[in-house]
Amino acid sequence: MTASTSPAPLRLLAVHAHPDDESSKGAATMAMYAASGVEVMVATCTDGSRGDIQNPAMADAPHPKRDMAGARRLEMQEAARILGVKQRWIGFVDSGLPEGDPLPALPKGCFALQPLARAAAPLVRLVREFRPQVILSYDENGGYPHPDHIMAHKVAVEAFEAAGDPSKYPGTGEAWEPSKLYYDRAFSPERFRALHFALEEAGLQSPYAERLAAWLEADAEGHTPTVPVHQTTTQVDCGDYFEVRDEALRAHRTQVDPLGFFFAVSAEMQARVWPWEDYTLVKSRIPSELPEKDLFAGIR
Repeated sequence: MTASTSPAPLRLLAVHAHPDDESSKGAATMAMYAASGVEVMVATCTDGSRGDIQNPAMADAPHPKRDMAGARRLEMQEAARILGVKQRWIGFVDSGLPEGDPLPALPKGCFALQPLARAAAPLVRLVREFRPQVILSYDENGGYPHPDHIMAHKVAVEAFEAAGDPSKYPGTGEAWEPSKLYYDRAFSPERFRALHFALEEAGLQSPYAERLAAWLEADAEGHTPTVPVHQTTTQVDCGDYFEVRDEALRAHRTQVDPLGFFFAVSAEMQARVWPWEDYTLVKSRIPSELPEKDLFAGIR
């Protein structure tokens, strides 16, 4: 008689550029998986120190004016608690979003200016320590072309490719090979279109009309992402966790206006019209049948 063996615990690692990105992109997915017993880790690449105050109610708050990184660290701690996930700071300095014509140079020493091997090494160490089967990240445009988002994409892909090779990144732990890499499609035009028409049918004003007409979908901070080039392969049904997602996003008080665009459509309506979060399976080391409804399809 052979001894029974327990299946390996499922682990999900989400790689994000700044504190608050985890709550506006894939948060309901993470909360749903965490509630079901999956171990979920958020890797936050930068300290968020160069973020502007986006919430008018926080305009005169002394803490973020004195220490933005410290304020955002507390916000991140609360958001992780709400989502039920673990969180790790990767340790780099926010690059800021350059504005103007011509664009100013990025600040010396920031995340986006790091050599790829240096920027990826802490994430490779985390992958080898946490041992996720699935990694979530952004596409090549970073969701929207913030230099930190683009760099977060690069380090996530590098860690996915390198963590399983014992000859790479020596001194960062025992090799571990993740099975699947996904890109988040938080800016899926299909989702915005469905919500837009549902609002119109209900006789309500749609906040998406002008942006859809111009193929511009703004995120919670009002930035304009490029139109996604990847198609959805995987839809995770997590509408029951949209309220949790919104609560986590509101925890980032310096970055998110609770009366702003992100909350213009109720979580209840979103769950009724589009109860999924959308992803693209980019790389898989195991057989996968598309479309999928589970990021762990083929692994369970």
